[in-house]
Amino acid sequence: MISELLSPFAQDVLDGLGSPRKTLPCSWLYDDLGSALFEAITLLPEYGLTRADAALLRGAATEIIHLSGDPRNIIELGSGTGTKTRHVLQAAAKQSPVDYRPVDVSPKALRECAAALGDIDRVRVQPVTADYLPGIESARRGRPGRTLVLFLGSTIGNFSPDEAVGFLRNVRERLNPGDTLLVGADLRKPREQLLRAYDDPLGVTAAFNLNLLARINRELGGKFEIRAFEHEARFDEQASRVEMHLRSRFAQSVYIAATDTTAHFREGETIWTESSYKFRREDICGIGTRAGWTAVRQWTDNQWGFAETLFRA
Repeated sequence: MISELLSPFAQDVLDGLGSPRKTLPCSWLYDDLGSALFEAITLLPEYGLTRADAALLRGAATEIIHLSGDPRNIIELGSGTGTKTRHVLQAAAKQSPVDYRPVDVSPKALRECAAALGDIDRVRVQPVTADYLPGIESARRGRPGRTLVLFLGSTIGNFSPDEAVGFLRNVRERLNPGDTLLVGADLRKPREQLLRAYDDPLGVTAAFNLNLLARINRELGGKFEIRAFEHEARFDEQASRVEMHLRSRFAQSVYIAATDTTAHFREGETIWTESSYKFRREDICGIGTRAGWTAVRQWTDNQWGFAETLFRA
């Protein structure tokens, strides 16, 4: 019997591998090992997204805080180790003490985040181990004052445009009028540049993707032979998205003890594990507006092609 903690994972594996188009939610890529591998990806020369994100935050931090009304509560969704957030926190703390609540599903990443940012004067770090929306509810509970929510690193790209509208609407419903939201988003760029970023020559992204199968083995009693699958990155020009897949090298069947089921794969069949949509600048403002937000300001990095957009409730 699987524990209550693993039940959502087991249910997603049961549903995703039992469907005609095999898929798994990208959120399950981020266990402790997956989170560490993703941090390594952000350092790769082919993956300029994180450096562009950090550069914009460093340059605009003071203005972000001013336009957000000098918030006393800062919540970061999917914080990871929180490296990029230091400049925003330092700018906020110049005005008055700040409560920073990083929200992530990885306890290890949150421990590293607390250790990395705990030295900033007048900033109290209180990690929240949760998914995004429950994390906001927990972080907001009993906390007066203006709130700034950070959704950085182009995680918004893991949602389809319609899903992104629904998600940002759900975030809006959990905040008060005057609260703000900063959304990072990767912009459209040439196909070859994108595929290099999601299929690097060192194979770090491949290891990150394949770790999902290893996680099923570790936590759900799966019998995946990891070498029987390979990482594949695709770019869908019409949808403007990069897709990550795990391709079966040959026809095979894999038993998963936690669900007491066997997943059957044809040669070349894939598990779709992540989508990463790429945007035009105006697309991001439109998504926020449709979700009930007002766009306040947008900053862009033209070298890599990245945007930070501030919205107000």
